[in-house]
Amino acid sequence: MPDASAPHAEPAQRRRWMGVLARAARGDLEAAWQGLDARPAYTHVRRPETGLVLVRGRAGGTGAAFNLGEMTMTRCAVRVETPARRVVGLSFVAGRDIRHAELAAVFDALLQDPARHAEIEAAVIGPIEGRLNAARRERAAEIAATKVDFFTLVREQGA
Repeated sequence: MPDASAPHAEPAQRRRWMGVLARAARGDLEAAWQGLDARPAYTHVRRPETGLVLVRGRAGGTGAAFNLGEMTMTRCAVRVETPARRVVGLSFVAGRDIRHAELAAVFDALLQDPARHAEIEAAVIGPIEGRLNAARRERAAEIAATKVDFFTLVREQGA
């Protein structure tokens, strides 16, 4: 059986769905997992483990980089055997939720399988991404409602 080390998804496409899986609520992933008609068996390449990662920032978004601090992150790697090939799914999620990391890794593997990609994209990624975007828009509207515009009048010299 061929190994899935060669990527079949475009990097930007995979980055998008991995971001959605990482930001998804665990309950959404659990419901999507239970809703699958055929739940594949999987094995752990790397069991979920929690640790710290260094978070870096930039002053003003474009300035010099600085170490902001550390955050807790959980990672996981699973192998899913498909009829065509062996697929390895990865996940990195903020926090300590081991099950979230495990489910995100399994869905990453399923999304790399051409036979299941469209099904998982429509049943899992699309709805979760829609909810995340709606929450982002709602939060942006709340923030915009409190925005205050300040301006400064510059006096002419000698006035």
